[in-house]
Amino acid sequence: MKTILNVIWLILCGLWMFLGYVLAGLLLCITIIGIPFGLAAFRIGVYALWPFGHTVVDRPGAGAPSCVGNVLWLILAGWWLALGHITTGIALCLTIIGIPLGLANFKLIPVSLLPLGKEIVRTDDAAAMYGFAAR
Repeated sequence: MKTILNVIWLILCGLWMFLGYVLAGLLLCITIIGIPFGLAAFRIGVYALWPFGHTVVDRPGAGAPSCVGNVLWLILAGWWLALGHITTGIALCLTIIGIPLGLANFKLIPVSLLPLGKEIVRTDDAAAMYGFAAR
């Protein structure tokens, strides 16, 4: 089921969201200070390309630098990317088949707003590491 959802996702919105993250990552990597933010954009872009079967968890040991970085990220790129997820999510929810995809877009909003201090892991690995049921 994850594969079917990922293929439909890729066709309807995954590729476009991925390209948005790649564009944000390239723009952020222009400066040396922006490289960590650009790498975060690339990491989330891959997640936005193929999201079903993966989840976002808090990275252990992420502290104050992640918090400061998230504030900068929010100003530089986060709200643009979140706006893309909101727009795409609403458009997908207009059809019955698009509702799960729209909800997945809404699930990506928190990580698009505040990505630093987060890790993207396979759902099965997260279930084993953190003891919650795989979705």
